[in-house]
Amino acid sequence: MELIKLAIAGLVLGVTTVIPGVSAGTIAVVFNVYDRLIQVITPNVKKIFAAWKFLLPLVIGGIAGIFLFSRLITVLFANHPVPTYWFFIGIIAGSMPMVYRRVQKPGSILPPLPAALCGIAALSLMALMAMLGPVEEAAPHTAFTPPVFAFLAAGGALAAVAMIIPGTSGSFLLLVMGLYRTVVQAVSELNIPLIVPVALGTVIGLLAGAALVRWLLAKAPGETYGAVLGLVAGSLLVLYPGGFGNGFEIIFSALCLLTGGTISLVFGRERG
Repeated sequence: MELIKLAIAGLVLGVTTVIPGVSAGTIAVVFNVYDRLIQVITPNVKKIFAAWKFLLPLVIGGIAGIFLFSRLITVLFANHPVPTYWFFIGIIAGSMPMVYRRVQKPGSILPPLPAALCGIAALSLMALMAMLGPVEEAAPHTAFTPPVFAFLAAGGALAAVAMIIPGTSGSFLLLVMGLYRTVVQAVSELNIPLIVPVALGTVIGLLAGAALVRWLLAKAPGETYGAVLGLVAGSLLVLYPGGFGNGFEIIFSALCLLTGGTISLVFGRERG
């Protein structure tokens, strides 16, 4: 059962990786794999191999999600955006009680003041991102040149750091940088010369981002999870589609919200 849960988590992580505004880090929190994932994203090869039972189904699911289902999700966002957004809102909202339990002061329903302040600051940052809502207009790069290589590597690194932080979206950052269409087109067409710099940058960004999160969790776990809670809550503002739609779409959106929340509660339960 654990392997199936990990494969499904990887599948959803892979799909959300290519959707601007949906945070892969948040989905990792939702499926209760975030802490373990942060610990094994390291240059320590022995540590990576020791965690193969955890990583292998997650990686296989992630690759399958990127190459098999990302096109379907893209079509759903293009043709049925409102219900699709409500599905992801349900997934994220269902994870918030689990995150909040990690922020709570022992014996109290309230969080410590430093954690609460970090949460408010992170929520404010996400509210600002929700107001910006950039739309990429740059034409995609199709030819390999040294400047394009450097730009794609830098974009991949920054997107990976953003991806590993709950509430922030690596694809959203690529959109801001004008690289989203380039990366998606390169993957869909298997344009290896353009995929390589993105992959290199992603590896560097994942290692750097994971190291930063590990350091924060070691030095200030309460404040870190307070910020994570603010980022996760703020991602609801980024995803909010402006309503439930019209007519039958209202019912469909509500069902998608309920389905997403149920999935989150089932797969995000704390292990005993």
